Amino acid sequence: MLGDSRMNVLITGHHGYIGSVMSDAVSLAGHSVAGLDTFLYEGCDFGPDPMPIPAIRKDVRDVEPADLDGFDAVIHLAALSNDPIGKLNESCTLDINHHASVRLARAAKAAGVRRFLFASSCSLYGAAGDKMLAEDAAFNPITAYGVSKVRVEEDVSKLADRSFSPTFLRNATAYGVSPRLRADVVVNNLVGVAFTTHHVRIQSDGSPWRPLVHIEDIARAFVAVLEAPIDVVHNQAFNVGRTEENYQVRDLAAMVQQIVPDCSISYLEGGGPDPRCYRVNCDRLPAAVPAFQPQWTVRRGIAELCASFAQHRLTGEMFSKFTRIDHIQELLRQDRLDARLRWRVSPVQSRAESLAGAARD
Repeated sequence: MLGDSRMNVLITGHHGYIGSVMSDAVSLAGHSVAGLDTFLYEGCDFGPDPMPIPAIRKDVRDVEPADLDGFDAVIHLAALSNDPIGKLNESCTLDINHHASVRLARAAKAAGVRRFLFASSCSLYGAAGDKMLAEDAAFNPITAYGVSKVRVEEDVSKLADRSFSPTFLRNATAYGVSPRLRADVVVNNLVGVAFTTHHVRIQSDGSPWRPLVHIEDIARAFVAVLEAPIDVVHNQAFNVGRTEENYQVRDLAAMVQQIVPDCSISYLEGGGPDPRCYRVNCDRLPAAVPAFQPQWTVRRGIAELCASFAQHRLTGEMFSKFTRIDHIQELLRQDRLDARLRWRVSPVQSRAESLAGAARD
């Protein structure tokens, strides 16, 4: 079966770190794009906004089939996005990342949505040492975030049939510049701290392995899968990244030191290995879907981040606002969010929302 041409696509979490890059990529590929987001990170802006798209302000836990009428595909990014937030409230993480994701998939199927692309994560491999892992490797998640990804894959795969085609894209650890920058992913953090302080202190012994992928390559992967023949990607899982781009944290720190001017590196005395350690093979996706060929390397991404930080005259105070757990905790202190991370006082309507009434083609 040939891949679909122009589609109506809903991106959940379109206002986040990856989503704000993804929405541009899907739009530029010629598809009609709308977003759905609870806008937790409104105000965490870095540089120019992405292209405006019609958007719905809604918690993913509250999505109904009627919200999905008329869409050909859903790209599901919305989630509590890292391990520190998961530790803040594990039950809430599982509620949003697992239960709401499965509920969304069921609603999409009921609404007649054909394709469902789920942003999974290589963190579901968990503590795996230095063995290279392909998609058939055992799951060994050690955080609520990783557990949630495993459970969504298991549950949504059971919904697959001739009318509903899920695909699971297991993203490596993301890095790169975004209109909704994150400071709490390893490459961005190392570069940001080095740029603003000229010093990076590694909290472990630097030995853990991480697979890395630029957010633009994540977006390329989703567009390629979206447009691929359904029988090639139906109910399949793919690691997203480059096999050559697995690095130990100490190697990343060394690259940062080479690129960021006047930067020194030190290690916490007595710092042990981080149990989150895994290497992944990412050859399957470009082999199955040749339209996807990753373009970025970590070294090039570090240089991109450094140049962007210089352009925007990044300071330590500016950089700190891009740490997701700090932003969430501030909203809780202000009593704008309740304990389940639902809004008590919503932000002012965004520019994107002002377009929510725009007709879909």
